[in-house]
Amino acid sequence: MRRIYVNKLKPGMIVARSVFNSEGRVLLQDGIVLNKIFINRLQELGISSIYINDEIFGEIEVPDIVSEETRRATVRLIKENFVHLEQDRKLNIRAVRKMVDTIIDELISNMNVLISLSDIRAFDDYTFAHSVNVCILSIMTGITAGYNDLQLKELGIGALLHDIGKINIDKAILNKPGELNKEEFAEVKRHTVYGFNILRQYDDVPLLSAHVALQHHERWDGNGYPRQLAGENIHEYARIVAVADVYDALLADRPYRSSYSVTQTLIILKRMCDIYLDSRFVTALISNIAIYPIGSIVQLNTGNIGIVVDVNKQQPTRPVIKIVYDSNSRRLCHPHEVDLTKLPTIVVSRSLSEEDIEDLHA
Repeated sequence: MRRIYVNKLKPGMIVARSVFNSEGRVLLQDGIVLNKIFINRLQELGISSIYINDEIFGEIEVPDIVSEETRRATVRLIKENFVHLEQDRKLNIRAVRKMVDTIIDELISNMNVLISLSDIRAFDDYTFAHSVNVCILSIMTGITAGYNDLQLKELGIGALLHDIGKINIDKAILNKPGELNKEEFAEVKRHTVYGFNILRQYDDVPLLSAHVALQHHERWDGNGYPRQLAGENIHEYARIVAVADVYDALLADRPYRSSYSVTQTLIILKRMCDIYLDSRFVTALISNIAIYPIGSIVQLNTGNIGIVVDVNKQQPTRPVIKIVYDSNSRRLCHPHEVDLTKLPTIVVSRSLSEEDIEDLHA
């Protein structure tokens, strides 16, 4: 399967991965053949891209580090907690702690799996899905950093609830399709203090978890907010969540811009080291990322074109690729796999864009 922007969809394409809303309901079932009505509905819902089956490159099974069921349940739990606060009800911290335990267990069971798949989400669900992704990425980083079980739980709770203060921000500002003015940005920045004050009210929320909400926008160089903390004065949980927060935000489709590719995102993260972000935790996160995710279409330095079918955690730049086109862009009758870990002179030269892939299929 491959990811394709909704404005590039055509009737007859087949959905490869179900799309869910924040309540866990299926918006579009995998296996559905798209028509104009479905495509228009996706656009109305604010969903900018989905995964489709590609007959030429074949069906690829993409392993996920956390089950779809757990991911959906966690998104639903975060949304329910936001709704509870809107209704002046209490957060369900017991359920949050239980869900974090589940995520930790699944991640530890899948330590050899690199992150290969980007989430698909509607814009109005962004805060909830983003919180779940940041939690998963943060815990993975904590595992890589050698954290014990207690530290992973504190980190996970803080990461999952890091944006809870946004409940006090006007939704018109949060969902504004464009740049914020000075006053609006000042209000958005207050979500860190709002979040800390909310979490401080709960005895079963560790204080260090509450500090994640307060500090996750502090910068390594001291130019962040709300307290302009710098370097080691920022708690390391917050430094981890800051890295995960930036990574997931860059990969997400937003109303005002398309998502960055994994390669572009990793370049940006590295440039932010020791300015915005702690380089130690940038390195730890990147070690868990598939630079060429399973299902991506790439060209080799030989000119051949294929699809990534497996990745190697020890050598993430050297995946296993099924070659489908030769160096003259002619489709092969008998595609074959090459393992770049065994072919030192062959490397991936670039990932193909959607326009490149359309030209191949033409």
